[in-house]
Amino acid sequence: MQTIADTTVHRPDHIPAELVRDFDLYDIPGSADDVQAAFAAIQQACPDIFWTPHNGGHWVATRGDDIIAMQRDFGHFSHKHIVLPPMPEGTPRQIPLEMDPPEHARYRRPLMQALMPAIVAELESTVRDVAIAAIEKVLPQGECEFIEDFAKVLPIHVFLELVNLPLADKAVLLPLAEDSVRGRDAETRLRAHMEMGAYLIDKVRARRDNPGNDLLSKLVNVDLGDGRISEKEAVDYATLVLFGGLDTVAGMIGFIARFLALNPGHRRQLVKRLDDDAYLKNAIEELIRRHGLANTARVIVEDFDYNGVHFRAGDRILPANLFVGIDDRLNDAPLVVDFERAKPVHAAFGNGAHACPGAVLARREVRIFLQEWLSRIPDFQIRPETRPILATGMVNGVLRLELVWP
Repeated sequence: MQTIADTTVHRPDHIPAELVRDFDLYDIPGSADDVQAAFAAIQQACPDIFWTPHNGGHWVATRGDDIIAMQRDFGHFSHKHIVLPPMPEGTPRQIPLEMDPPEHARYRRPLMQALMPAIVAELESTVRDVAIAAIEKVLPQGECEFIEDFAKVLPIHVFLELVNLPLADKAVLLPLAEDSVRGRDAETRLRAHMEMGAYLIDKVRARRDNPGNDLLSKLVNVDLGDGRISEKEAVDYATLVLFGGLDTVAGMIGFIARFLALNPGHRRQLVKRLDDDAYLKNAIEELIRRHGLANTARVIVEDFDYNGVHFRAGDRILPANLFVGIDDRLNDAPLVVDFERAKPVHAAFGNGAHACPGAVLARREVRIFLQEWLSRIPDFQIRPETRPILATGMVNGVLRLELVWP
């Protein structure tokens, strides 16, 4: 990737010309074939930290050690604004994601409590039943469009049950989630948030008046110590959680299914050892490492120097999670999937105060997908003459994946 000439780039005067690169998060060369390999090419070709004029102009950190440090250092790298390009002024905060400690902890606590390992374990039979039903439905057909027929069915069914919302509402909710996490412009994302808020307002009011034991009731009645969360904050909080619950696990399952369709050797390894818990656990970490999803931005809090780079207060930076898993300084041959890898290093679920509270549930859903799908459909491939449709953005994803089997 070549340095852009000064005459074609508007850059702040504190950014050296030699650190400017032509990087667009929504249009990465090669991403139509392999999203994570396309990011790896950027990582290899660019400085560890560089600046791009695209999407409002922002820094990009490409190396795992820096990214992990930035994820943990909220004193310098704030979550105040996490999307690129920046949302319009006055846009409601994404609660609790666009909060820093200590404020963040008060809002996050009920989400963590609702997704603790013991509670997720109680959901296992439900998750497994949903997976089996979805697989049995497509099994006799010898084909499916995997994203609509399975990847979205499993996590969305489980999540809507967690928040006690009608499964039929997924037809309304899924397009909004897609626009929120992969909308190319701020207007598209803002419209999705406003429409989700309009959908939720009556439901939030009902749960505040008569709380139940569901996750949504817990979120919209958070006790902040000096009173409960306001109605507006409750709607904003519920909006963020629904967008996260409706999209990210589906994306991860989609990437894994695509990989296994393209790599029969790896697929056979898993089929042979589906009952080996330790092996399967490590294999899942390796698959997650190789197929990173989320990309959350940060705002520089104050002027300071970091590893030879001068940051100015208000600068935005993208320490993209997936760069950690594909960093050859942390993982040997990082684009190679090795189920025997001793310690897959990744940041797919973030680090520090903002580590993903849904990580336990996500891993459980991936494991159940592998066990139930591969025990019924051990041999499958991408339909000839079709190509998976992949997307990059704030959350990478697989939009379409046509599979066939004998």
